[in-house]
Amino acid sequence: MARICLHGYISGTVQGVSFRQSTCAEAQRLALDGWVRNLVDGRVEVLAEGDEEAVRRLAKWLERGPAAARVTDVQLEEQALQGIAGFIVRR
Repeated sequence: MARICLHGYISGTVQGVSFRQSTCAEAQRLALDGWVRNLVDGRVEVLAEGDEEAVRRLAKWLERGPAAARVTDVQLEEQALQGIAGFIVRR
């Protein structure tokens, strides 16, 4: 199976709604590696790598996020694999 890495930004009501924790749980469920963090401008930044199908599933999930989130934009770009192990919430 091909491994890919996506990095990008999620905009909308995505802070204060458990977006990072929910993203981390979903990524771990999909056996992905990477991280998620809040940015000072109100967006969430994410980097996810792993099996291409699983990464694409997370990308689709990011379009809606957890129930309390209101996602208005998702910008993801493929980049070189980072070799990260595990998925964490960065502070």
